[in-house]
Amino acid sequence: MMGTEGQQPMGSGDGQQLAERVRYLELLLEVTRRMASVDSLDEVLRTLVEITTAELRAERGSLFLNDPQTNELYSRVAQGHIQREIRFINTTGIAGHVYSSGQAAIVDDAYTDPRFNRSIDEQTGFTTKSVLCIPIKTVKGEVIGVAQSLNKRGRSFNSADLELFQAMIAQGTLALLSAQQIERMRALRQQEMEFINVVSEVTADIQLGSLLRRVMGEATRLLTAERSTLFLNDDKTDELWSEVGEGLESMQIRFPNHVGIAGAVFTSGRSINIPYAYADLRFNPAFDRQTGFFTRSILCVPIVNKQGRTIGVTQVLNKRGGPFTAEDESRLRAFTAQISIALENAKLFADVQSMKNYNEAMLESMASGVITLDEAERIATCNAAGLRILRVGAAEILGRPVRECFTGSNAWVLERLRHVAESAVTDTIMEGELHIGEEAVSVNLTALPLLSAEKRRIGSMLLIEDISNEKRLKSTMSRYMDPGIADRLVASGAEVLGGQSVTATVLFCDIRAFTSIAEQLGAQGTVTLLNDYFTLMVECIAREQGMLDKFIGDAIMAAFGIPVAHDDDADRAVRAAIHMMRELTTWNRLRVSDGKLPVDIGIGLNTDQVVAGNIGSKKRMDYTIIGDGVNLAARLESACKQYGTHILVSEFTYRRLRGTYFARELDLVVVKGKSAPVAIFEILDYHNDDTYPQLIDALRAFKVGLTQYRRREWAAASEAFREVLEINPRDQAAAIYLERCAWFSAHPPEEQWNGVWVMESK
Repeated sequence: MMGTEGQQPMGSGDGQQLAERVRYLELLLEVTRRMASVDSLDEVLRTLVEITTAELRAERGSLFLNDPQTNELYSRVAQGHIQREIRFINTTGIAGHVYSSGQAAIVDDAYTDPRFNRSIDEQTGFTTKSVLCIPIKTVKGEVIGVAQSLNKRGRSFNSADLELFQAMIAQGTLALLSAQQIERMRALRQQEMEFINVVSEVTADIQLGSLLRRVMGEATRLLTAERSTLFLNDDKTDELWSEVGEGLESMQIRFPNHVGIAGAVFTSGRSINIPYAYADLRFNPAFDRQTGFFTRSILCVPIVNKQGRTIGVTQVLNKRGGPFTAEDESRLRAFTAQISIALENAKLFADVQSMKNYNEAMLESMASGVITLDEAERIATCNAAGLRILRVGAAEILGRPVRECFTGSNAWVLERLRHVAESAVTDTIMEGELHIGEEAVSVNLTALPLLSAEKRRIGSMLLIEDISNEKRLKSTMSRYMDPGIADRLVASGAEVLGGQSVTATVLFCDIRAFTSIAEQLGAQGTVTLLNDYFTLMVECIAREQGMLDKFIGDAIMAAFGIPVAHDDDADRAVRAAIHMMRELTTWNRLRVSDGKLPVDIGIGLNTDQVVAGNIGSKKRMDYTIIGDGVNLAARLESACKQYGTHILVSEFTYRRLRGTYFARELDLVVVKGKSAPVAIFEILDYHNDDTYPQLIDALRAFKVGLTQYRRREWAAASEAFREVLEINPRDQAAAIYLERCAWFSAHPPEEQWNGVWVMESK
């Protein structure tokens, strides 16, 4: 046929091209239409893979998106008999190459291509033959993932397949980005709601122990970590402490609030994110050794209250899948900011509850009766001693008017209460007499007003002290010895002399160069110095419930474990020694500022079986301890002078320690009068960065030097001890070992030498 004027006839080839073009456009419209009908990311991915796989006549298709947080390509959909998420590093395999280069790839034989990652086939059970892989790009050209078609049926992939694949993926990219954004927003919203719910649930808990457990559990879960620990600061001891650790058995950990990573965060108020813990010098591996846990990564943030004061730190360990991110840090900061108020409230509640329990326990344990009255003069409380003195049960007295309880010959008590109510002044009667049934009880009675914080009278209190025969005896004996010991002596008979074998940790402490100090100060000045010094040191011992045995001139002898034993007496003794050194440092600072001489001391500790009891005569006796264990503690105190140390403990004490301390094995010695060697250790927890800089580095070098010294590697040992002296030239122990190495290098020891040093002096 002839065409109309101005038109050319259309051949069969042109018609075919037009049909293909129409088919091409319809296909893209179909992609757009189907993408518009789904809204979740999973459905978008599945639909896009289905369309492209069917159109390219492939056996399987997959679409990988990049995870910028982990630098991994991940796929949520793969056609075939299995569907699951697959992840791999975004530089791995053909997909990784296409993602990294931004260039498409056609591979006819996958297993001969060096870029091919066979592990994906191994995971899915699928055999890949040919691959068509293209990058997924945004309109700005940013690569956000890759799309793949695998194993084209009948023939290999060609450039036409590539062009069609790129067009379909480009058509669906906008829907893909939208679905990603929607999913991200939904995840953030869900995360925020979950965060709000978690905070609401956690902050509703007022019990400190359970609150700590819940906070640590939620922190572990929110950050997908293996463990977390929340440390609170103890203002009284300047220690960070935690009652529980996630995944650990319940235990209490305490350490100075400037030590380690947690201490650095607490003192600086700044977060620390460490991807590799053992590569960081601030990390103390002692806790790992203590718990058997292996720390890889650490995120530690301060807990700041609403006044801007740091009250503790939260430490999260070992994030699953990689190191902690900036987003993790922000989430943990937000979480700790929200729960800080709850922590302070719970801590306040715990303090109040502890004080209440303490007061109740104190009242119940008192030998004196304590009776409180309300404003209506009714008996509100009466402790066990009061019930015992009055020979009544609680139901007989509580809630009754006081006038019904003190009648007849006991009415004088009401007169005292009336006088106190009118005058608001405490009234005391010594050696008064109460008639309980037919028995007369000799008592000291004190009546005093109870006032509110606003100084308003809210009731009265009676203190009744039974000073009958047993009480009189105890009162007299308590003037000469510890009241607790007096109680025991009275219970067993005051005439009994003797003792018992017990395990105790003995502490000896002595002032260095005291004779010289005394000569300079004179008699009066020496007494004043000793009174001030003993007051500080005895308070440190009493704080850990140690027993002061005696003063020996300027020396102090104390024991932990008598007359009452504790499971942690060795730790109590070490903590007392550390407190003694810290108190001494503070006291010396004041003395120097006043132009006075500083005081230096040495402390020796040893744990052993000792004999404790009343030793003396029937006219004069002392409760004391004797035995070889006492002598070794005294020898260690003296050895402090030789090694230039301040706290030395025997191996018997060191093995019993439950806490973690900065310590080093110092030597293997035979003390004067003994033949068996004893390992001795130096405790260095009282040091700070000013008194011993880079302490951890010095401890490591010293340990290396000691090991090489005992192997007779004199040159290597000398090098290690020189490293210690470079860190701290005042380290006398390192200097001693340097001299020993030089001596033994010139005069090699005998073959049977085992590193033991014999101490010739006491």
